[in-house]
Amino acid sequence: MGLKLETLVAVAIVAILSGTFMVKFTHKSSDGTLFTKELEFTDTTFTEVDTVTMQGRAFGTYGIRDAGILTLHNLKYHTDNIESLHAKKATYKGDKLYLDGNITINQKEGFDYSAEHAVYNKKTQILDITSSFTGTMNKNTIHGYTLRYDVQKKEAFGKRIDAVVYTTEK
Repeated sequence: MGLKLETLVAVAIVAILSGTFMVKFTHKSSDGTLFTKELEFTDTTFTEVDTVTMQGRAFGTYGIRDAGILTLHNLKYHTDNIESLHAKKATYKGDKLYLDGNITINQKEGFDYSAEHAVYNKKTQILDITSSFTGTMNKNTIHGYTLRYDVQKKEAFGKRIDAVVYTTEK
């Protein structure tokens, strides 16, 4: 009396299949965080265009796109109304550009501003400086606590302003 080879092979196949169906495979990393980095680059220029013209140009020495959020280091940005906008770190979230560290904005006409924290809305073209700032144009100087600057209309509204403005004599 012995086991038939067919019976032994059938039992082995059933055991292997049942073991396979009991194992659950996941794509999670061992520490529980998911890998979301989509893109990493160095020394890159981004050009924003629509169907008619160039909207703006941004350069970053290092950048990461992670979970749909683009972060650039050592940003240099310009548009038709902004001669140059520099920041140590910039984060794109939708139409807003969050700027941090040694921010300078130079206008083709008007004041040049410097601050540590700001938010630039590309859609409305409004720069909200959320830290103390300094604005200069020739000998004119403005210091303040916060500033809301419409880049297109060249209108600024600030809080706790201390200014020295020189006017022409008539």
